[in-house]
Amino acid sequence: MPDMAHSVAYEANYYAYYYHNTWGTEDEYYKMAGPRQPVKGTIARSAAGTGKDNALNYPYADTEEERKRAIAQLIENPYSITDAGLVQGKELYNVMCGICHGEKGDGLGYLVRDDGGKYPAAPANFLLEEHLSASNGRYYHAIMYGKNVMGAYKDKLSFEERWNVIHYIRSLQAKELKLEYNQMSNTLNNVDRPAGEIVSVKIQDGNGDERGHGSEESHAHDHESKEGYRGEDRGQGH
Repeated sequence: MPDMAHSVAYEANYYAYYYHNTWGTEDEYYKMAGPRQPVKGTIARSAAGTGKDNALNYPYADTEEERKRAIAQLIENPYSITDAGLVQGKELYNVMCGICHGEKGDGLGYLVRDDGGKYPAAPANFLLEEHLSASNGRYYHAIMYGKNVMGAYKDKLSFEERWNVIHYIRSLQAKELKLEYNQMSNTLNNVDRPAGEIVSVKIQDGNGDERGHGSEESHAHDHESKEGYRGEDRGQGH
């Protein structure tokens, strides 16, 4: 019973015919192992579980050329500005980033101070014009791969966490300029979207009791009017 000792299991799109296969010919196995059309309803891996592009499959390589491409193409934060997101972003920033970039984002973290450790290169000062006008892609690519002596954080922060850290960095920039960057208002740039007032939708369960539904309705501020924003298209620069 060769099939009992040598199973005919095979991997999709992988040709691995060997002589113990007894159910068909080599040509038949070749056809069976070949690629097929995806099953109806299949979700691309890059958007699995999030509804966001590039959630799992980051399409930019760790090269300077690809870094510039990410800077040019990754403009909008896929998540709206929320108070909860900023709280998470602050917590993660202080743990992962603040020791070098400073609690204020000014590049004066503990490792840079005289009473701190020694650092071979000065961390980025996010409050400088260069970083104020930088696109979100510049920050995201640095989180994914690191930059200079900074290491990568793609294995330490989830997709949503990375973007919330970027939101928090933007809020530090707004605070320095005495502008607003929160769930209700963004006067720092015309790119990132405040979520606005979030109202829980009440539904009745089978017993007639009301409870808050998991989905929420967001009344976001309309960004069609760009009056009050600082500078020209702040946040879209390279």
